[in-house]
Amino acid sequence: MIRIVGFSKDKKWCTDLTLEEVSESTELAWYWVDFDQPSEEESKLLSTHFKFHPLAIEDCYHLLQRPKMDHFDDIHFLILHAFNGSKTMVDEVNMFIGPRFLVTYHQGQSQEIESARLKLMHNPKPGQYGHICAAYHVIDKLVDEYFPAVQELEELLIDMDLSSGTVAGDGAIADIFSIRSRLLRLRKTIIPMRDLLYRLVNSDRIEGLNHHLAFYRDIYDHLLKLSEMLDNCREMTADLRDSYISYNSNRMNSIMKTLTVITTIFMPLTFLAGIYGMNFNRMPELDWRWGYFGLLGFMLLIALSMFAWFNKKGWFK
Repeated sequence: MIRIVGFSKDKKWCTDLTLEEVSESTELAWYWVDFDQPSEEESKLLSTHFKFHPLAIEDCYHLLQRPKMDHFDDIHFLILHAFNGSKTMVDEVNMFIGPRFLVTYHQGQSQEIESARLKLMHNPKPGQYGHICAAYHVIDKLVDEYFPAVQELEELLIDMDLSSGTVAGDGAIADIFSIRSRLLRLRKTIIPMRDLLYRLVNSDRIEGLNHHLAFYRDIYDHLLKLSEMLDNCREMTADLRDSYISYNSNRMNSIMKTLTVITTIFMPLTFLAGIYGMNFNRMPELDWRWGYFGLLGFMLLIALSMFAWFNKKGWFK
């Protein structure tokens, strides 16, 4: 599906336009063509009608490319990433900025582009017209959707508190690595988008960008904040992982100490039981009337004495 809107020189919106109308019209100040899940025939218009650079068209067809910006004479090509409903998987949004037009191309559904178009047409701020401003609204909506995904992981990490015993659970380490994996996927999108916006705000090749530079810098500030949130979340996962490992190490040490105490107590008892279990004929203690009970009492005395000594040393604390 191809959706085309235009803005006339007398500051009126024109909707439901065709490519022939925007190409032949002299009344339009600029126009926006959105390729929304285009068919194969519609996709060919990128080369047959607009005559974009073959490398840019190739990037549109091959998903997923890293966010980037390329310049082809007076056409500026941007690859952007948008989070889909899963908040971790991304879709690609391609954007062509021309002298007086904006072309967006996406093979998946993009609610952000629809929201940007409605905001631009129905709730514009003073001076916010033009295809450069339309590109700003699209990028701004895409970046705004990054925040819920990062904040969700941040809240999950905050909930995983050592004092609550969550980290000590059997599945805690799996949850930590799952969150860390999601953070890495977010980082693969947000960091390149941050670098892209840095190049964009420092570029002097896009005509008319200086009039809207403050808005693009605002997006860049948002991406800087997201980058800091990601770094904080990565540190939190590392701290939780180290805390979990330390907790398990202390727990294992406690278990080993308990087993060591039990083994140590039973060592002399086993020694005595081994001696009197040899069944030699000439063992005078075997003929004693109270030899069996005496030996049991002696073994009990040894066990209690060792227990009291270990307790005095603080082994049971």
